[in-house]
Amino acid sequence: MPEIIEIYNKKIGLGENAVVKLNIARLPTHTLIDLPVYIYRAPQDGPVLLLTACLHGDEINGLEIIRRMMIDSSLKLLKGTIIALPIVNVFGFIHLTRDLPDGKDLNRSFPGRKDGGSLASRVAYVMMNEIIPHIDYGIDFHTGGASRTNYPQIRCVADDPKNMELARAFAPSFIINAKLIAKSFRRAAYESGKYIIVYEGGESLRFDDLVIREGIEGTQRLMHWLGMINSSSVAESSVYIKSSSWLRARRSGIFRSHINYGDQVKKNEIIGSITDPYGESEFFIKSPVTGYIIGLNNLPVVNRGDALFHIGVAE
Repeated sequence: MPEIIEIYNKKIGLGENAVVKLNIARLPTHTLIDLPVYIYRAPQDGPVLLLTACLHGDEINGLEIIRRMMIDSSLKLLKGTIIALPIVNVFGFIHLTRDLPDGKDLNRSFPGRKDGGSLASRVAYVMMNEIIPHIDYGIDFHTGGASRTNYPQIRCVADDPKNMELARAFAPSFIINAKLIAKSFRRAAYESGKYIIVYEGGESLRFDDLVIREGIEGTQRLMHWLGMINSSSVAESSVYIKSSSWLRARRSGIFRSHINYGDQVKKNEIIGSITDPYGESEFFIKSPVTGYIIGLNNLPVVNRGDALFHIGVAE
């Protein structure tokens, strides 16, 4: 990276910290909405790591991961630069929703347009033109949605050696092969020559201490691998998930899980049940494969076809 980074006409030199506020839109009241960007630069040049959260406004575990790292010494660097955006989707965060006011999914709106028809497109454009050119790598923090929780996991392109290096350096409980999705932030960054991995953990609108802790420790391990900090925690080897699928409800009723997210299960093991509301019937759910519970539905009232268990099969 050059000695000076310039974001939104603000110059940040080596050894400096700064906050840059990107103006992205106005509310109907004409109140300005800014996107705060926090920059932490070591005295010595090195890799630039981007930390983003709340692309979906209700996915708040990533916000807490970045916030806790900002208030302790985690972002005091030996070399390199951290660019942190704790809340990318300010509108969704304010309204406790996944999307923007126009109903658009920001993470399906990249690379965006300067004068795009949707707000999501304009926010994506700002991200791609003001932030992405400065970075080398990134971690994009997400959670499960619609009452579904994810066990801590990294999603990346397994066929790409650099993606797998980053994932293994993060050392999560699970590494899951995830193809690049059209118009996603990760794909747009990849097409710009940048490498971003996705950390998934927890449930929308709920703090999960395990997820937050593993997110912080994994980020620190990656920073240590990049030479940005001195030390980090040691983790056990990650389990690589070669394939996964959701086990869905075969009837409607009251759902109870008999296991926890992250558990290993055996083929034909009873892992849950669905009863009618009146205690007249009970249907037991068996795992169709031997694998790991990487995602779990926390909603007790389910309809036939609802996703219940996300089961990953290890390599």
